Amino acid sequence: MRGTPDSRAAAAGLLLCWWLSGCAIAPTAADCVAPAVRMARVELLFGATWADGNAIDVQQWDGFLAAEVTPRFPAGLTELSGRGQWRRPDGAVAKIPTRVLLIWYAPSREATASIEAVRDAYKAQFKQLSVMRVTGADCVAF
Repeated sequence: MRGTPDSRAAAAGLLLCWWLSGCAIAPTAADCVAPAVRMARVELLFGATWADGNAIDVQQWDGFLAAEVTPRFPAGLTELSGRGQWRRPDGAVAKIPTRVLLIWYAPSREATASIEAVRDAYKAQFKQLSVMRVTGADCVAF
């Protein structure tokens, strides 16, 4: 698909910025000012409706958090609610309530496996096609 000259210039600028940065967008441990430490962050976005459009109710969500998420991430997390939209495989745009979990953690194979287990459990329990995962790193102080 062709973009406008302005959109092509913006995309080229972003690509140049990314290239010049050496892909170092996330902070390194040396970038963090004490008492902050570098931690990995995952944002998980969950569609909050069943395939038929009915809402996944608060008790079902709370049960999922208690059974699947909290045991894997007992140090804590943040939950947000919102509205999202996405293009379904059939091409239609679905607008649905969304729940977002933000979790900061020490990176490890076990943490990665736990994140994937949470995503898989949600898809299986609530008949979802996907759970979006966004990862990054931040300087964190408590």
